[in-house]
Formats: sequence, structure tokens, C-alpha cells
Amino acid sequence: MAVKISGVGSYIPKVVRKNEDFLNHKFYTETGEGYDEHPEVIIKKFEQITGIKERRYVSEDLNVSNIAALAAKNAIRDADIDPETLDYIIVAHNFGDVKHGTTQTDILPSIGSRVKHFLKIKNPKTVAYDMIFGCPGWLESSIQAKAFIESGIAKRCLVIGAETLSRVVDSHDRDSMIYSDGAGATIYEKTEDDHSGILSHESATFTENESHFIFFGETNKANVSDTTGYIKMYGRKIYNFALSNVPRAMKSCFDQSGKDIKKLKKIFIHQANEKMDEAIVQRFYKLYGLEMPEKVMPMSIDKLGNSSVATIPTLYDLFLNGHFEGQSLNEGDIIMFASVGAGMNVNAMTYQV
Repeated sequence: MAVKISGVGSYIPKVVRKNEDFLNHKFYTETGEGYDEHPEVIIKKFEQITGIKERRYVSEDLNVSNIAALAAKNAIRDADIDPETLDYIIVAHNFGDVKHGTTQTDILPSIGSRVKHFLKIKNPKTVAYDMIFGCPGWLESSIQAKAFIESGIAKRCLVIGAETLSRVVDSHDRDSMIYSDGAGATIYEKTEDDHSGILSHESATFTENESHFIFFGETNKANVSDTTGYIKMYGRKIYNFALSNVPRAMKSCFDQSGKDIKKLKKIFIHQANEKMDEAIVQRFYKLYGLEMPEKVMPMSIDKLGNSSVATIPTLYDLFLNGHFEGQSLNEGDIIMFASVGAGMNVNAMTYQV
């Protein structure tokens, strides 16, 4: 018995924000000093480092719970299942419903309960709850779903990653251009096929010195009476942390699968920063004494930005639906999912299609 992905779906918001839309922004340093460089220069450097050219934001009428439900409906349709047969609904997010024009997080009731309500599931034994685990939340929720199914207490689980980061960003912070909105969902269920499903997984939380590399803080603009909390990060510290810890976690995970590294077809990594992701995968292969293969790391960050927990399931959905020309997966192919984010948390999962 193994645990497989039987359905995938996503919701990509309609509002497109291109890099040039930030030309009228005035950016400030962490100490409140304005940059001497023109915004055009800042944006060009940003694009070179992150690979982001545009990102997606939700429309004013939508919240995390709404787009999570929309992605879930697509995954349920793809799996061709009755939603009443779901044993668990696990929704990974970080900020809950932040309504347009407000700064307050709303997670009462939980996003999981709201999604179940939107899906019109009547079965009280369909348990719905939230996962707060930074950007690796969807992947950690997937690991929990596997545990539920393998233990016999569940046969079918819906795992969702959804976020609207556009509503918690500081427009005076350069990092605000990284973040985006979106939702991705997957259905997990047991299979008797020993040649497919989740093969191995690895998770870790680093808090001794790293817990606050991503945090809530005030605006970068000085001399303003704004005590609103915005998502903030120490970019260089995160970069160094990721390069040191993610490749090792990926190797540990892959080694547990018992598979030949040369058989690894694709790595679906959290779309955090193109150069950082590429460096992580390069170091991962270096641990095996190998060069990073061409086209092993599909990327969607150039068009979709960093939507936190939603990036991997959305990327996987796009890939399976042919959005990467000339690239596909066949039955029996070995792939890997990997992520890093606030906490600081790291995880990875090896999967056989």
C-alpha cells in the first residue's frame, strides 16, 4: 500500500502586476532611509536576482478561503471523487483571510472550516483544520495526509496551500515585489500499486538562531504613524540558511527512497527566488558529485511570483496540464518536492508518478 496524488488543481488570480507597475513606488531601507537609486534600477536588479517579471493578485472580493475552495474544486474534479468521501481537509496558509482594505487577519472560524463550508460538504466526519508552517506548509500538510492514510484512520485527504500575500506587504519595502497570491490543491489517497506514490519525506525546524529570519514588522518608511504589521525578511540570512540546509534535507529524503539519483526526473521546489532555487538544486546534485541536469527544475516564478504555500501545488498542476512545452512525466518517473520558509522550516518529499 502506498499514498498517491489522485487529483491536482489550482487557482491563479486574474490581476496581473508587472514590474513596471512598481516604478512609482518609493522604497526605503530597514532604517528608513530612501535609496539613491531610481526605482527602475532597483526593479531591474530585483528581476535579475529573483527572476520575477510579474505576479498575480486576487481581486478585491476574494480572500484566502475563497481561492482555497476554488483550487480544491478543481482538484476534486480532477480526481473525479465525491467530496463527501474526504476524511480530512488540511489548509496551509500563514495569514488567513485578510479582507481588502483591512489589516486584520481573520481565522475564526478556521480557513479549513470555511473551505469545507464553501464546498458544501455535509459529512461531519470530514475533519477540517489549518496548517501554519511557513512556505513549506502545503508539503508538511501532505506529509500529515500520508500519515493519516498509512495509519488507517483516513482513506482520502484534501491538502490545500493558499495565500494572499499582497495584503500583508509593505509597499515601501523592495521585498514587497516578491510576493503574490494564489492557491493549489491536491487529493491524496491510498493505492495498492507499490510502484507509485510517496516514497520518502524529510522535515526540520531550525529555531536556535533562525526563527525570526521572516517576521512581522512595521513599514520601512520613517516618520509615519503606521503600526500595522507587514511581512518582513532578512534576505541574505535566508539565502545562506537555504543553501546550507535545504540540499542536505533533500539528499536525506532522496536517500531514504532507495532510488538512483540519476533516475530523478524533476524537482518541484518552492518558487521563492530563481537564483536561490537554482543554487539549492545545484548544491543538492553536488552532494552526489553530479552536475545539475538541464530542465530538472521547472519554474513559474517569472509569471506568478512567490505565493508561499501555493507555489508547489500550483506549479505541479501547471506542469501536469502541459504548460511547460516539451516537458512531461510518465508513469514510474521519480520526482521530488522541496521547500523552505518561515519558522525556519525545511522539508522535502520523494514521489513516484
